[in-house]
This record gives sequence, structure tokens and C-alpha cells, in this order.
Amino acid sequence: MPDLPTPQDAAEAALFSECWDAVLSYADLCTSGSLAANQLATEAFTLGMREARESDFAPVRSSGRRAARLPVIPLLLTAVRNTAAGWESGGLGHKLDPDLRLWLNSEKAARYTGPPLQRPVALRGLRDMQEADASLLWLAEVEALPLPSVARRLGLDQTVVAQELEQVRWLFRDRCHRAHLDSPMAAECRSYARLLDAVTRSSAADTPEDLSRHLATCVQCAEAAACLRLHGGGLPAALAGGVIGWGGLAYLERRRRAAEVRLGAGRPATADNDGGDPKESAGRGKVLRQGLLGAAVLISLVALGVSMMPMGGGSGDDTATASHDDRQPVADPTADVPSADPTATHTASASAAPSTSATTGKPGHKNPDPEPQGTSSATASTSHHGTASASADPTTPAAAACRVSYDLVNQWTDGFQSTVTVTTTQALTGWRVQWSFRDGQKVTQMWDATVSQDGGRVTADAADYNQTVAANGTLSFGFLGTWSGSNSAPYAFTLNGDTCSLN
Repeated sequence: MPDLPTPQDAAEAALFSECWDAVLSYADLCTSGSLAANQLATEAFTLGMREARESDFAPVRSSGRRAARLPVIPLLLTAVRNTAAGWESGGLGHKLDPDLRLWLNSEKAARYTGPPLQRPVALRGLRDMQEADASLLWLAEVEALPLPSVARRLGLDQTVVAQELEQVRWLFRDRCHRAHLDSPMAAECRSYARLLDAVTRSSAADTPEDLSRHLATCVQCAEAAACLRLHGGGLPAALAGGVIGWGGLAYLERRRRAAEVRLGAGRPATADNDGGDPKESAGRGKVLRQGLLGAAVLISLVALGVSMMPMGGGSGDDTATASHDDRQPVADPTADVPSADPTATHTASASAAPSTSATTGKPGHKNPDPEPQGTSSATASTSHHGTASASADPTTPAAAACRVSYDLVNQWTDGFQSTVTVTTTQALTGWRVQWSFRDGQKVTQMWDATVSQDGGRVTADAADYNQTVAANGTLSFGFLGTWSGSNSAPYAFTLNGDTCSLN
């Protein structure tokens, strides 16, 4: 296993401390144990920093711009993915997460190294930006750093950094729109390109039904919509999934938790340091650089471990739209569009001992499919915004330990998209939500949970990354389904076998 590269100066030592915990966090997602995670992180960090140094010294093109390159952190995360691919092809695949191995041998992985015009729109859009702009976007949206910290790290004026970020968001949108138009696409996709640009510019724009159906079936256009829609909070997911690929959404969740831990503990962030005195003696500078790197590794392990601890299940997190790779639908444009490859992964321990898999938390007992009683029924009432909520089932007790909100996001001729949000009074380390359909509806795809269906009874089990929910917290997931004749709201919701009330 190679050693970490030696920082060339104090500025690079500070850069190392900023990036190492991000690399280790993603490497831990990609491997089956902490020892393998450290090995993968070290190899990838060495590879990525070598690439970054070479591009820094590469001759400037005649246009006056340096060749396109990702910002340092996504560049290093890409190096983790590439190093993992090397492990798989070199006989070390047993050290990797099994789901990652499947992804590496699929067409999805080939998109990130194949022909440039067929790579994800988010990846191409970010590479096409000036590195300073791309760094601002990545640090604020994906790494979830507070804007004052981002400003200090990039040497920006804190009084105007918010305005600069807004400009950079629109610049990224412009680059992604251009990349989408340059992509090889079917004639139907080409016919919707201009309309897609128009309806994603404003949150108040209505999405035509034919475009909605197209986005529900076309991965390429849905990826573009996720990058073009700046409102709704879906931009971080589009960036993480489109640039990193496998595990992007799980990485996004970890970085947000790590940022919350740093802010809550009031930890002095070495990453925000503007660097040491360039005139200090060579001997003292060497000690400082070695100390910074050693401290970075230690702090990274602590922050990584804490970031993987349960932090509650607030519903306001943008990553609540993360989905398992093999079950992710293409989101309807009236809701936040899920990332192209938001694969959920295991959470491994960052301690020296081999990591253990996360508790599945799937209860072994199941309620039989309950039948409606009496003549009353739960029907969907649609608001002027087009959102349907289920009325309470008459058999539901008033003092239930959980409450369910069922929202019909969109509906078309033979299909629909819905979300389920459950509020629990008890802390959970695993969950299973069940309900029944009255009209023969079938769930075809689900995100943020794994689905099974027996007749009208649907079971949604927690994904690996969202098993933990705090007391009085919420869990949420979404799905696509088919219907015929009638599409009334479901009834008889339960959480881990306990009956829930309906909002």
C-alpha cells in the first residue's frame, strides 16, 4: 500500500487536511471494512493528488484557459471510484462492497469512462466550469459547508459569497443545458429539449402531461431535468449522483452529517485557515506540515465515525430523495428529480476493527391484509396544487404511535407517482411500512425503501442508509405505480406492525 504523498508546502498541507476526510468517507462506503477503506483511500488520494499536480503544471491552452478539470474534492472522489474499478479487475474485488462490484460491471459504470458526450450531464457541466466556480458550487452544495467557511477557504468576500453562489448555480445550469443539447439522443428527446428548459426555469411553471410521462421513462432527460431545476432542493443530489456515480447520495448524507457535527462541536476547522506565514523557517514549516497531515488523519477518523452515528430523521434533508440504484425511478418533473444513480450503501465502522453491516431492522412479523370494514372508505382529496392526502381509516385508533401522510404527486392515464411520510413518536433502528390498495394498484418502482407486494398489500422496508429515525422524527419514501379504473388512496397503514393514523 503506498504512503500518502508528502505536502509540498503549507498551502498543500492545508488542502490535504480539507480533502482527506472526504476521500476516506467515500472509500468507507465502497469497501467491506475499515482496513480496506484506509487502503483504498490512501491509493486513491495518491493517484488523485498526482493528477491534480500534473494538471496544475500543464501548459495553458491557447484560449488562455487551463484544460478542463474537476475541483480537487470531486477529482479525488473520482479517483476512489477508479481505484475501486482497478481493484475489481485486479483480483481485489472481495474487499469492495458487493453492490459496488455489481455496479462496476454494469453499463452504468461504463458511462463515467465512456465517450465524453454520453457521460452524465452533471459531470460534464461541472468540468466545463472554471475551477474556482466549480469549487464554490461543490463545497456549498455537496460538502454542505457554511458559506462563511466556503468564502474563507476560497478567498472570497463573505458579504457577497451568497450572490456569487447564486450566479454559479445558474452558470452550472447553463453548462448542463448545453451538454444535454450536445448529447446523442432520440428524436423524441430532442423534441422535448426546449420545453424541458422552459419548464425547469421557474417553480411556478406547469409541466405538460406528455413531458411528465416522458421524464418518467427516459433516464437521460430526467438527469438533465435534475440539473436544470435549481429550485426544490434537488441540486446537491444531482451533483453527487452525476459526478461521483455509485454511492453519491449516501456520500451526500455523510457529508451533511459531518458538517453538522463540526458545527455543533465548534471544532476549529483547519480547512478554513488561510495558511501559515510563507516566511517562516524551513524547519518549522516542515513540522507544521507533518503535524497538519497527522491531525487531519486523526480528525477525519473521528468525524467519519461520528457522522455515521444516528443523527435523527428530519424530513427537511435534501437527500431524502435518495434511492437505491436498482430501484430508483425517473422522477416526475413536478417533484424533485432523483439523481441518475443514487445507490444506497452500507455504513461501515471507521474503527480499526473490521466493520459490521448495518442492522436491517426489518421486523419479522407481518399483518395480514386487512379488509375495509363497514361502508366507509379512505378516498383521496385533491387540493388545488394537485396533492392528494388520504382520509383516516375508521378503524385507526386516535392515539397511534405514528402518523402517515400520503401525497399523490402526479397522475397520468395509467400511472402515478406518490410519496409516503411517516412521523413516529418512538426512535427506530429499522422500519417497515405497510398499507393496502383498494383498486388493484401496483407499485412498479420505489426509492428510499425496498418494496414487495402481495395482492393489494404493499410492504416498504428501510434502505441501508435510512434505517435510523429519531423519536418524533420522520421517514419518507416515494414510488411509481400503475392504476386502472380508479386510483383511490391506500388505507390500513402500519409501521413495524403498529397501526398508524392518517393525516
